[in-house]
Amino acid sequence: MIRNFRLTALLIASTPMFGLTAESVTFHEDIAPLIHQRCTECHRPGESAPFSLINYDDVAKRSKTIEAVIDDRYMPPWHPVPGFGEFANTRRLSDDEIALYHQWVAAGKPEGDPAKAQEPPKFPQGWQTGEPDLILTMAEAFPVPADGPDIYRNFVLPLDLPEDKWVKAVELRPQARSVVHHVLFFLDTSGTARKKDGEDGKPGFRGMGFRSAGSLGGYVPGSTTRPLPGDLALPLPKGADLILASHFHPSGKAEMEKMTVGIYFADKEPSRKLYEIQVPPAFGRGAGIDIPAGKKDYRVEDTFTLPVDAEAIRVSGHAHYVCQEMKMTAKLPDGSEIPLLYIDNWDLDWQDSYEFKEPVQLPAGTVVKSVLIYDNSAENPDNPFDPPRRIRWGRESTDEMGSISLLAVPAVGQDPKKLTQANRQNQAKVLAELGREVRGGRLLERLPEVMRGLDKNSDGKLQKTEMPERFRNLLFDRLDADGNSELSKEELQTLRDFLNSLKAKKETASIP
Repeated sequence: MIRNFRLTALLIASTPMFGLTAESVTFHEDIAPLIHQRCTECHRPGESAPFSLINYDDVAKRSKTIEAVIDDRYMPPWHPVPGFGEFANTRRLSDDEIALYHQWVAAGKPEGDPAKAQEPPKFPQGWQTGEPDLILTMAEAFPVPADGPDIYRNFVLPLDLPEDKWVKAVELRPQARSVVHHVLFFLDTSGTARKKDGEDGKPGFRGMGFRSAGSLGGYVPGSTTRPLPGDLALPLPKGADLILASHFHPSGKAEMEKMTVGIYFADKEPSRKLYEIQVPPAFGRGAGIDIPAGKKDYRVEDTFTLPVDAEAIRVSGHAHYVCQEMKMTAKLPDGSEIPLLYIDNWDLDWQDSYEFKEPVQLPAGTVVKSVLIYDNSAENPDNPFDPPRRIRWGRESTDEMGSISLLAVPAVGQDPKKLTQANRQNQAKVLAELGREVRGGRLLERLPEVMRGLDKNSDGKLQKTEMPERFRNLLFDRLDADGNSELSKEELQTLRDFLNSLKAKKETASIP
């Protein structure tokens, strides 16, 4: 792609663009508006970018670097492919805007008349969205070294809310912006994350060893905090903790990061409930993700049929290192298709959520389809393993998972209970996968992970209320020897012994 754009750069010096000749393109009149609109929000003092892009000298000095990163579309960071969803606050440069920048460089980077220089944009001081209703700060700063690999770390902010709340927006203010790559906001109602906090002697904890009870969005450098439209709001249950799932990128200078979060509450419960529809559900836990070493085009597909008319508000994706593409479409009952999201070069390092410019109207019977493609070959530079290894579903970043989430509300006058029921049936696919693993003898090796996921209060036991309803009587009747409605470690060993016997029978039966 870079080579093609370089060839374009050689040609456009004599080719009029936007009615301009090469000689007439100047920084102050043509290039500064692009830089200020797409780059300066991050590329200014005190923000996450490594250098400023504000004035002529800033841009002219780094013109070749800018050419390379915009040709490769690494910058500005915006991954949805044009034509798949119309989003608010799109940061992507158009092909014509990139060509105009090349035209300016090819003409010798003329500055133009300083008298025509536009004022750099002014950014709000303090909170972008006004004074928050609740402000939280990490109790202790986390040390980010000057160099080394990227760091993924979860930080727990106890909320201690005595009642349920509804959230319009969340704004994050990093202390050392240059090292904060992105942060996702999760909720934990089990207390598990709080128990894991600081277990290695440092603030926070590694991995995804807690069961998320919901999400409040996230932070990406350059993004603008946008309150949900109308009276829409996200649920924040009483007793929940806020988890900051953070990605740090060492900047060459050691930093201490102590993030502050502002939460904006709605005045009242929304008139319509927001639903997160994951396709496939549970980040692909029920999709049987099992990618052979060397497989270049492993494919995961799933669908969800809307039982009511609905409005799609926001869309986002999540996967790990070897995912390459993700696409979500909506096939309407009349056979027409609406593209919702397509990312053709997934990058774990640049996760974001995308709010539609206008709510997308989806009638009852619409089939929402997700397709994710993974490349577990040696040719994939993002593969965490060399040589490639078999990769299956798991919570660590070197495992895999994957789904696309659609945030939607039932249309006015529609029965929300139908969407609730359909969402539960969608999530039941996870239980079906567990059943397949039992029959295939694979549950034994995954049993510790499954138990951690079900053990919401992290006491090492399974209470009956922690077990999915369809398994409660089946397992507790057989395993709960003392009848106290919980499975102890000793009683869980009976389950392990049972699975071992199934595995042994299967292996014996396969011997000719």
